Amino acid sequence: MSHPTRGPARSVGIGGQASAGGGRPGDGDDSPMDEEAENMNAPAGVATTSKWRSVCAVTDIPRLGARVLRTDDGDVAVFRAEDDTVFALADKCPHKSGPLSQGIVYGHKVACPLHNWSIGLEDGCAIAPDEGCTRSYPVRIEAGVVYLQL
Repeated sequence: MSHPTRGPARSVGIGGQASAGGGRPGDGDDSPMDEEAENMNAPAGVATTSKWRSVCAVTDIPRLGARVLRTDDGDVAVFRAEDDTVFALADKCPHKSGPLSQGIVYGHKVACPLHNWSIGLEDGCAIAPDEGCTRSYPVRIEAGVVYLQL
């Protein structure tokens, strides 16, 4: 099976970092999201501490590539498939913790750069016969901006 060529993963910052540009994707500004958005995936009556964060423009992620977000809980790889679908996974293969952001994206999968395990981008789970999963993060796109629920 041949895999498309990939570009290098690049880091983008998130969180409470100040930005001279103010309000640009990637500066942690979650103002376009209403307050209900941070709890939209929680069961009725259950609050969550996770929030939707703006990350970058969809076009900032190379097609068949990834960007890496540095967070307090570890790195998150944000992938863009050839069909422009965006996915986010913990940047660790469930096998030997290889950096998935450096893998080759094909279809809705990524091949780990260490041992070529295929990981599904929708759920972070290894494709059989391999076993194991890495954490996946909810993604939404609004006006061309990628938001992650962290």
